[in-house]
Amino acid sequence: MSTPTTGVRPSMTLVLASQSPSRLKTLRTAGVEPVVIVSGVDEDQLSGLAPAPLAQALSELKCAAVVAVLPEHDEVPEGALVLACDSVLELDGEALGKPEFPEVAVQRWQQMRGRSGVLHTGHTLTDTASGRTVTATCSTTVHFADVDDDEIAAYVATGEPLWVAGAFTLEGYAAAFVTGIEGDHHNVVGVSLQTVRTLVRELGHSWTGLWTPQS
Repeated sequence: MSTPTTGVRPSMTLVLASQSPSRLKTLRTAGVEPVVIVSGVDEDQLSGLAPAPLAQALSELKCAAVVAVLPEHDEVPEGALVLACDSVLELDGEALGKPEFPEVAVQRWQQMRGRSGVLHTGHTLTDTASGRTVTATCSTTVHFADVDDDEIAAYVATGEPLWVAGAFTLEGYAAAFVTGIEGDHHNVVGVSLQTVRTLVRELGHSWTGLWTPQS
């Protein structure tokens, strides 16, 4: 893919309501250069929801929070689309988010090893011109290797799993600990491109209209 032309805007602007570098990289690789605005939503404020509805509800909260502060951001043109995502790993019916602490990450991997979980990512897209919001949840099954305690300890020591849903990433140190997936691999990274394309079209826009013009 050619490098996007500096300073040239796509026909529509996408705002990414996430601080995830993986989501940003995925969108950029697909030709979309979003404006990043972090929502600041407390992910612990929701409880009692099943994993998939939890991921979706959190994405809706994050999207609404960023839409509310858009007037403070002069760099965002009118009529922008705002995308928010949230991911959780479902194992034994429980939603596993970011472990945050090493001991929790170790426990998670001891639960996950040699087993399969389902990674749910909630997607919410708002058209600021019309005020319409559309949502969708994408789910992907992930198969984990039967890693030993030393491998778990070494992985947790990298710090990578502490701040990612399910305590693993496909594009980092954990890549060798995932034996396979069933479904959209981009969804496991944090944003399902085919889901976002579907939502963009549902709002009456073109996915290719979000591409940054190429040189």
